Formats: sequence, C-alpha cells, structure tokens
Amino acid sequence: QLQASGGGPVQAGDSLRLSCAVSGRTFSSYAMGWFRQAPGKEREFLSAISWNGGYTIIADSVKGRFTISRDNDKNTVYLQMDSLKPEDTAVYYCAADRYGVEPVADAGEYDYWGQGTLVTVSS
Repeated sequence: QLQASGGGPVQAGDSLRLSCAVSGRTFSSYAMGWFRQAPGKEREFLSAISWNGGYTIIADSVKGRFTISRDNDKNTVYLQMDSLKPEDTAVYYCAADRYGVEPVADAGEYDYWGQGTLVTVSS
C-alpha cells in the first residue's frame, strides 16, 4: 500500500515536499516514481528513482526544480518541489515498480499506485 501526503495550497515560488510511505518489507527492492495529473490533462511522468537511490531520472518539464529521493529505512520516497508555478497544480501520485532494476518513465511499468495528493499553486 502506498500513501502519498504533503500536498496543499501554496503560492507561486513556494516549496513543498511530498512523501510516499510504502507498507511492506520489500520497499527497498522497488523502483519508485512520481507522476501528476492536472484537470483535463493526461498523466505526466515527473521523476523516478532506483531501488537503492543510486540512479534517478527526471522529466525536462521539472528539471532543476524537483528532486526525488528515498529513505529505505523509513520505507518512504520523497519529491522535493521548489519554485512552484501555477501550472504545477495537479494531483500527484507515487508509484512502485516491483521488478524495476532501473527507474522508468512509462506508467505502464508500475505495479502499485498511491491515492494521490493535491497540490494547488496560486499566482
């Protein structure tokens, strides 16, 4: 089970850190990813991280502003979001790839999804 948290209303330029807590003892073997979906838009890949945190990938749209990390002792993956913009308004989802050796951007590769947390950025 994946539980995302940390969303809320913020002003443009603010920062937020999203967390995704994962239950189960196999978290440390999963590659993890973050996605978002804005109203009326397709789900968008943001960033992903390998099982040990040694390899990350990030979408060009958020590169330089968003950073993914994980703490396997806490079974948690994070998404640090800086310099937020109104266009970052969306529901943010974390996802787990059970068999991923390396992080991937394809949502179809992920096996488990969290319920989403809403981020609203006002100008």
